[in-house]
Amino acid sequence: MFSLTLEFKLKPTVAQIAVFEDWVEQYPKVYNYTLKERKDWYNSRKCQINSCSKSSEYLIPTDGSLPTYSIQCKALTTYRKTSPALLRVNAVLLQQTRLRLEKSFVTMWEQSHGFPRFKKQGTLRSFFIATSNGLLIKRTSFFAEAERKLKLRQKRVTRKKIVLNNRKRAAEKVVLLHEYVANCRKNWHRKLSDQICDNAGKLFCI
Repeated sequence: MFSLTLEFKLKPTVAQIAVFEDWVEQYPKVYNYTLKERKDWYNSRKCQINSCSKSSEYLIPTDGSLPTYSIQCKALTTYRKTSPALLRVNAVLLQQTRLRLEKSFVTMWEQSHGFPRFKKQGTLRSFFIATSNGLLIKRTSFFAEAERKLKLRQKRVTRKKIVLNNRKRAAEKVVLLHEYVANCRKNWHRKLSDQICDNAGKLFCI
């Protein structure tokens, strides 16, 4: 008895690729503008009252409130109505971009991480899935979870001498970790595709 397994890959059309690329181009712009708005507010509050520098500090009114997540979301909704570039982007994705920045600030406060950094073009390229029955599936982060282990193993490789077998074994552990992450991602995709095909009537990839 034979068991056949079929694997399919979705290939967007040229028009769909253009739409996705346009969305991806707007992500860093929204993220960086939001971050700059908060950074300017913090910089305007950290200088001394008797030695404020006009060249290095931002002058914001003292009664100006901190641009929180909710305030920035409302401002984005208002500005989006007048921006043709943002009107082409799904509103949920723009809110997720703001939420990602909010999580970075929460991590900074609770876990003593560094101040969030500006994003370069091409760094935010992940989408999430929403089905017709209300199921929302966020993007995965298999590599992010294994990144710390990968850094440690790569450091061990560089510290070993090239002529020794210990370096070869350390390099093999790095390869195995990459394979483990790839297998986890592939297994997750297969289970997710089965769940979606069995339970969803329509599928929207946004």
